[in-house]
Amino acid sequence: MIRLYVAIFSLLLTLEARENPFFPANSDNDTLYTSNKDMSIPPLKRATITLPTHARVIQKVTIEYKNLDGSTETKNIDLHHSIDWHLPLFVSQSYNAPAKNKVIKSKKKRYKKVAGSSKLKFLTSGKTLKISTNDKIIRNFLLVNPHRIVIDFKKQTGMKAFTKTIQDSIFTKIRVGNHAGYYRVVVELDGHYRYRLKRDKGSYLFTLR
Repeated sequence: MIRLYVAIFSLLLTLEARENPFFPANSDNDTLYTSNKDMSIPPLKRATITLPTHARVIQKVTIEYKNLDGSTETKNIDLHHSIDWHLPLFVSQSYNAPAKNKVIKSKKKRYKKVAGSSKLKFLTSGKTLKISTNDKIIRNFLLVNPHRIVIDFKKQTGMKAFTKTIQDSIFTKIRVGNHAGYYRVVVELDGHYRYRLKRDKGSYLFTLR
């Protein structure tokens, strides 16, 4: 009797069968049936990504997505564009088409005085700091922890040392102090930057990048 059961079981194993006998055999490739379980997730509205303070160029965006069959794939978008790390990056499915033939007019920079005296003024406009003075810069350099620009002006002066904290600006603090034969200006920043120095009509322009 045991031999008879073994023979029947072996015969059944040799028969051709589909991977799932409960699916209808209406084609060579059986249709994938899904369950009626609620797998819905909320639709994408908008997601944000905040970058660190030393980020300057966005090279590539990689999106990983899930297919209907549950497999995952990725798609890359090569960009190579400059960015401002203060502003978050957005991922959304909303789209606003740009207006055609829109004329963009360049605006002259408007500076706001944030510190100084009658002979030494500090003004800001976006990423540019304007130091209004006729004194000559003998050296300037960048230090970290905190990130700050140090500027030495060649002049023996009786200027009173001061510290000024600036609100809502990437130039967060300005300090002025006297030394033998020069005075020093220290400008603290809100993150990691390089800067470009330019002389402009009785002023020095420090533009961050």
